[in-house]
Amino acid sequence: MDIQNIQTFLSTTASELAVKVLAAIAFWVVGRWLIGLVVKVMERAMSRNHVDPTLTKYLGSIVAVMLNVALVLGILGYFGIQTTSFAALLAGAGVAIGAAWSGMLGNFAAGAFMLVLRPFKVGDFISAGGMVGTVKELGLFATTIVTPDNVVTLIGNGKIFADNIQNFSANPTRRVERTAQLAGGVDTADAIKRFKAAVEAIPNVAKEPGVEVSVLDINLVGPVIAVRPYCHTDHYWQVYFDTNEAILRTAREAGWPAPTPAQINRLIQAGA
Repeated sequence: MDIQNIQTFLSTTASELAVKVLAAIAFWVVGRWLIGLVVKVMERAMSRNHVDPTLTKYLGSIVAVMLNVALVLGILGYFGIQTTSFAALLAGAGVAIGAAWSGMLGNFAAGAFMLVLRPFKVGDFISAGGMVGTVKELGLFATTIVTPDNVVTLIGNGKIFADNIQNFSANPTRRVERTAQLAGGVDTADAIKRFKAAVEAIPNVAKEPGVEVSVLDINLVGPVIAVRPYCHTDHYWQVYFDTNEAILRTAREAGWPAPTPAQINRLIQAGA
């Protein structure tokens, strides 16, 4: 074979390959940009139509994955690779990966079920998967929660769906549980009246249901008073700490004695 022809063939092939590689890179960059644009437009449209943010994020993730797969198949087709056989190979690999990553697929399925059953939504304050915090995002495989101490925590959807879920934001109000230990000589009726008036004056305490104050228990020290105001979840800790302060202030202003365990001493004489 003529050396000149070989050189011409190689230079022509290399030029075509370089053009195709550059074109593939351009397709990838432009395609990724278009995918991001499509997902943003879709999420904005769903937000304008007041679609739940949880559903918006979830569908956006699914659309992004599907479009990225289509982009890869399109680029492979541009290089002349048979995408049908590649799709079959991808399906086979998917089965193998699915067997190895059964936990990931379980998280995906759990996320889909939570999307349908809607035990919580973005912005709700929940207890799930052993964590307590505000839901930031429900993803394809994990849910992102921000804990009260401002730590971002990711929990697998499978763990959340398999465990108990408490949604503190589902109802308009939440009850704060506090108790006050009184000395034995304190008038409980007067104490209940004072506690109720003091707690009702706390900011952000709900009017309905009203503040619950009653005798919870009796021990050797004296009566134990349950003090239970209701408030919105957003004001829970503020009402919690203010209730503690109101109990202490009320006891101090009333001049009640400090609760001290009663102690009885018996002197038994020998031969008695």
